[in-house]
Amino acid sequence: MNEPLILGIETSCDETGVGIVRGSTLLADAVASSVEEHARFGGVVPEVASRAHVEAMIPTIQRACGDAGVSLRDLDAIAVTGGPGLVGALLIGTATAKALASALEIPLYAVNHLAGHVVVDELEHGPLPQIAVGMLVSGGHSSLLLVHDDAEDVTPLGATIDDAAGEAFDKIARVLGLPFPGGPWIDKSATEGNRNAIVFPRGLTSSKDQLEHQYDFSFSGLKTAVARWITQQQAAGHVVSVPDVAASFQEAVVDVLTKKAIAACLDHGVEHLIIGGGVAANSRLRVMAQERCDAAGIQLRVPSPKLCTDNGAMIAALGSKLVRQGIAPSPLNFPTLSVLPVSTVVMHQ
Repeated sequence: MNEPLILGIETSCDETGVGIVRGSTLLADAVASSVEEHARFGGVVPEVASRAHVEAMIPTIQRACGDAGVSLRDLDAIAVTGGPGLVGALLIGTATAKALASALEIPLYAVNHLAGHVVVDELEHGPLPQIAVGMLVSGGHSSLLLVHDDAEDVTPLGATIDDAAGEAFDKIARVLGLPFPGGPWIDKSATEGNRNAIVFPRGLTSSKDQLEHQYDFSFSGLKTAVARWITQQQAAGHVVSVPDVAASFQEAVVDVLTKKAIAACLDHGVEHLIIGGGVAANSRLRVMAQERCDAAGIQLRVPSPKLCTDNGAMIAALGSKLVRQGIAPSPLNFPTLSVLPVSTVVMHQ
């Protein structure tokens, strides 16, 4: 039996992603980013993102088909991000997917793009383990999940209660005068700094916090502490070392993320940790996660940086997994939800 050919569409934020997967083999991963259009605003502007998706959608689909050497008529199913994300941006992707599925008379799967960040790892490292802890870190999400290999069984363990990790990176980059998006620039600057120069707070790590928010994250206090430290240094006439601040801030974020992820694995008797999302491309996070997993006897799986950020390949990979497992597709009248619980992997109504 031939493996299913799936096209995935991802438009949850500022990147138009179209991926094509046959079974668990990636054939194409085309991305059109509107990040430069948002840079002058210091963050993503929803209306700008939506307009960019409209302009990029058809060319990106055509490019993906060309890269894969297939036509739309060859497709067995389509998968699309149904949520979470910016509702206007999501609507562009879901409307396109509904139109294509209807015209081609093939199944459509509206999926949760957070689950896609986990399943995309199969494209590089093979089938998911029977059970794993997934840590998703991005501009909008910092989550710990208990994930089973059937892709539909996802149990939330913890999440951010204020700023997500990626959001904190963007905000501190702005304070330091670094460009948007902040994550890559802080990561680059940190390589020239001393990560032990300044001891910034680790949110939700006190004994009391461990009782109430054992697997939750908070980076708002860290963000405020960094900004206050910079202001105090400047008021005292001291020169602020951007690399030292970047490295020390990054260390605080990565320390909390990896400690809580390892704790979740050990507490639940899980031997595999999968990290996904845009912040998973951070070099220090990848190094510390590997060191701590090795020390704890946990196997770490992290996709290559290009598959960590939002992309169509992850949606296609999740769609392919659902098709191969015989999961029923979504109805064409499924709603587009800006807030979609991670436990809902595929939308059936």
